[in-house]
Amino acid sequence: MRSRMICWVLLLASLAPVRGGLSAEADRPNLLFILTDDQRWNTLGCLPGSKVQTPNLDRLARQGVLFRNQFVTTSICCVSRASILTGQYERRHRIGDFATPFTPGQWAETYPALLRKAGYRTGFIGKFGVGNDAAIAAMAPEFDYWRGLPGQGGLFINPKDPTRTHTTARMGDQALGFLEAQPTNQPFCLSISFTAPHARDHQPREFMPDSRDEPLYTNAAIRKPPTATDEHFQRLPKFVQTSEGRTRWQWRFDTPEKAAATTRDYYRLITGIDREVGRIRALLKARHLADNTVIIVTSDNGFFLGDRGLADKWFMYEESLRTPLIILDPRQPSRARGREVGAMTLNIDMAPTLLDLAGVCRPEGMQGRSLVPFIRNRPPKDWRSEFFYEHHYGPQIIPPSEGVRTERYTYLRWMNAEPPVEELYDLKKDPLEEHNLAGTAGKSAVLDGLRRRWESFRQELR
Repeated sequence: MRSRMICWVLLLASLAPVRGGLSAEADRPNLLFILTDDQRWNTLGCLPGSKVQTPNLDRLARQGVLFRNQFVTTSICCVSRASILTGQYERRHRIGDFATPFTPGQWAETYPALLRKAGYRTGFIGKFGVGNDAAIAAMAPEFDYWRGLPGQGGLFINPKDPTRTHTTARMGDQALGFLEAQPTNQPFCLSISFTAPHARDHQPREFMPDSRDEPLYTNAAIRKPPTATDEHFQRLPKFVQTSEGRTRWQWRFDTPEKAAATTRDYYRLITGIDREVGRIRALLKARHLADNTVIIVTSDNGFFLGDRGLADKWFMYEESLRTPLIILDPRQPSRARGREVGAMTLNIDMAPTLLDLAGVCRPEGMQGRSLVPFIRNRPPKDWRSEFFYEHHYGPQIIPPSEGVRTERYTYLRWMNAEPPVEELYDLKKDPLEEHNLAGTAGKSAVLDGLRRRWESFRQELR
């Protein structure tokens, strides 16, 4: 574990001199980090063609910055959440399953631990996602306010609860409780990890919505994704056709009626999250915290809604890799807000961004980069144009894969195939990734270059 800090001195605002009539403590922003579960990138109402009703998130995007090319480096919750907390690729943090917890040294260099050390009041609500149940329960003392949940967070509606309160609404209530108790002389970092719209596997209704959202989308025409055809499924390698992704497709999308019902419930769960975002923002305003609270909203990975004849995530296709990302910094001038950013951003950028916003130096081991320059409308000239992807969990049911995603190409390599099976897509000409160019004579130089980049990434990122 790399423990040496890039900077040796943390920002201790409570010890800083008074500036302009306000203490430096008051100058530090509050931080609200909202993480959804399995929300694909194009499920915001503000995006063209979206049917999802998200008025509060749309308003957040209009007032802040909408990042149009946000990706995850591993598309499964346990790994992605470890990457979000540490700012590291799986190759470095080595948390590749649902049982492995953070070591004490690793935890000390996560964004919640560093912010708490720097004087922030920290809270965590919802699905933690890293480590087994005992390890997650042991995280409670690491926060000032802990409402963390093990596993997938239980059923959306507890059958023993006479109020029938949906888990999403309960988490919203807990967030309000945190904010209502917030002192005026201390900044906070609250991480809310909604368990929606993740399925509750094997339940009669896997995407059970809040009862208030039942009427939504009932009459909406649900069009299946353009790649949700047998033709596209047949293009997949045989070991993907027989993978868990196909098994879960059979649970959720194998008939038009089932696919439409699943998609409607998935949308309803996202609208339920949106309602809680609205409630939280209303209380921030009522408590006079809104003008100094930076809000970040993203997801741990995408989701196949029947695309390519698959369900869930895991595989290195756009539906699985891309997630929403909205950042609102109300302290920025109006000219820096209400923008869209097309730069390639990653889940490993979340921790460096939160630390940068707080003025806390990031550990040298963090591999992501701060997005603050984009928030301030000062995009760096040396920003990334590619990233490495890896997925190794559950090789018996999920074929392991690695690859490189550039601004133009996706290079996908199935790791257990012998001889190697590769896929190459020209996203400029083929944004739906329908035509595999690996083996095409005219793309041999591109393929060779991406293969070499894949090999170098494997060594560089350890």
